[in-house]
Amino acid sequence: MCGFIGIFGPEGTDVAPEIYEGLLAVQHRGQDAAGMITFTDAFHVKKGFGMVRDVFSAGNMARLRGNLGVGHVRYPTVGTGTGDDAQPFHLTFPIGVAMAHNGNVSNFTELTDKHFRKSGIRLNSSCDLEIILFVFTKALNERVRAGSAIGMDDVFFAVEEVYRQVRGAYSVVATIPDLGMVAFRDPYGIKPICFGQKTTEEGEWFACASESVVLDVAGYKRTFDVGAGEAIFVSFDREVTTRRLADKPHRPCIFELVYFSRPDSFLDDISVYKTRGRFGEALAEQWQAAGAPMPDSVIPIPDSSRDAALAMALALGVPYREGLVKNRYIGRTFIMPNQTSRRRSIRRKLNPIPIEFKGKRVLLVDDSVVRGNTARRIVEMVREAGAEEVYLASHSPPLVAPCPYGIDMASKREFVAADKTVDEIADSLGVDHLMYLEREAMNEAARRGNPKIEGFCNACFTGEYPTGDITAERMAALADERISHGDKLPV
Repeated sequence: MCGFIGIFGPEGTDVAPEIYEGLLAVQHRGQDAAGMITFTDAFHVKKGFGMVRDVFSAGNMARLRGNLGVGHVRYPTVGTGTGDDAQPFHLTFPIGVAMAHNGNVSNFTELTDKHFRKSGIRLNSSCDLEIILFVFTKALNERVRAGSAIGMDDVFFAVEEVYRQVRGAYSVVATIPDLGMVAFRDPYGIKPICFGQKTTEEGEWFACASESVVLDVAGYKRTFDVGAGEAIFVSFDREVTTRRLADKPHRPCIFELVYFSRPDSFLDDISVYKTRGRFGEALAEQWQAAGAPMPDSVIPIPDSSRDAALAMALALGVPYREGLVKNRYIGRTFIMPNQTSRRRSIRRKLNPIPIEFKGKRVLLVDDSVVRGNTARRIVEMVREAGAEEVYLASHSPPLVAPCPYGIDMASKREFVAADKTVDEIADSLGVDHLMYLEREAMNEAARRGNPKIEGFCNACFTGEYPTGDITAERMAALADERISHGDKLPV
C-alpha cells in the first residue's frame, strides 16, 4: 500500500506545490519515505526517508519546477527499505519516463532473473516498480527503433506489454516529457486509481491519484476511476484517451474499504465513509441475531473503525463513546516496517479515558484483527482502566491468508486467526466475547455502494487469489524476503 499523484498542468505552471499537498492527503498510505520528480528541460528529483513534511524543504520545492510531475509516499512491502527504494523512479535513456506506483509485483523474482541477472543489466533498487518501469520503457524503445516517433498507440502498446509480463496488483502513473501523462491499472483492477480535471485561468489541469481525496484537496473534479485493465493517456496537446487493454473480471481490494483508505475518499464510485457505516449496521444485526451480550457502550479503536462503531451503536440502541484517545503524531501501527516498532508504538499511540471504562461492559469495535498484538494490548489497557467486561467486534472477517498484492502480511505465521476457532482467538486476545463480520455481509455492504462491481478481492480472508498465479512456492518466497529484510515475525 502506497500513495501517489501525477499532475499535468498548463504550460508555464509548476505542479510541485499541488503534488506536495496531495502527498500530505495520502500520508496515511505510507510513512516510510516520500519523493517527487518534476520536469522542465530535465528531471528534477527529491526523495528521502520519513514523512512528507520532513522530506521537502523550501529549497527543494524551489527547484522542483515544471508542469509535469509525479509524487509518492512509500509503505514498504518488499525490498530492503533503503533510500534506493524510495519512489518515484525515472529513466533518461532510451526514453525519458518518470513513474510511481501502488501495489506489488508477485513475479518480481522471475522478472528480475529474466531481464537483469541473465542480461548483465543492473537494478538500482530492490523495489518492484523498477521492473514495471523497465518493461514499459523497453517496449517504447522497440517502437522507436522501428523508426517512428512515439505516439499514443506506442504508449498503449507499452502498457499492454506490462500486462503481458507483470503479474500482481498495481496502479501506475507516469510522465513522459514532450509526450504527456499515462496511468494504468492492473488487469483485475485490484489497486485503486482515479482521474480528475480542473480548469483555472492558466488553463486545463489533469491529475491521477491513488485516492480521490488527493484530487479533492487540490480542487480537481473526480472525473472517473480508471477501470480494471484500463489505461488513460493525456497527450501533449491535452487530449484525453482511455483504452481497455485487458479483459479480466474487476476485483478491487476489499481491504481498501475496510482499513486503508480515508473515509472521505471514493473508490470505484463507492463511498468509503458510507460503506464503513454499512459494515457497522451489518455487525449490529449479527450481534443481535447471535444473542451476544449487550454492552453499556460502544467504543471505536480509532481511527478506521469510527464510522462502523457509530453505526453499530445506533443500530443497537447503545451509547457511542470515545474512550481511547489517539496521539496523532504516531504513525499507523499496521503499516510500520517491523513488528518491534508496532509493539513499542501501541501504548504511545492510544490512551484510555478511565471514566468510560470503570465498572462498565464495553464493546470495542476495530476494522480488523491481523496479528492480534495491538488488540491484545488495548484489551489489557481497557481492563487496567477498570472495565468489568470487554467485548470486541471486527468489521471484517478473520484474516487467514497472506497477501501478495501489496499488504504487509506476507506470511501465515502473522495471523492470530490462523488455525484457531473464534473462541480460541477470544481467549488469545483476552476478551469476554468476540465477533467478526461475516464475509458475505461485508461484501454486500460494499456492493451496495456500486452494484456494477460483481466481486471484490477477498484473498486475505479466503486464500483464493483472483490473479490465479499465486502458488505456495511464490508465497514462501515472499515470506522469506519479508523476514530477511527485518520484519521478524512472532512465532
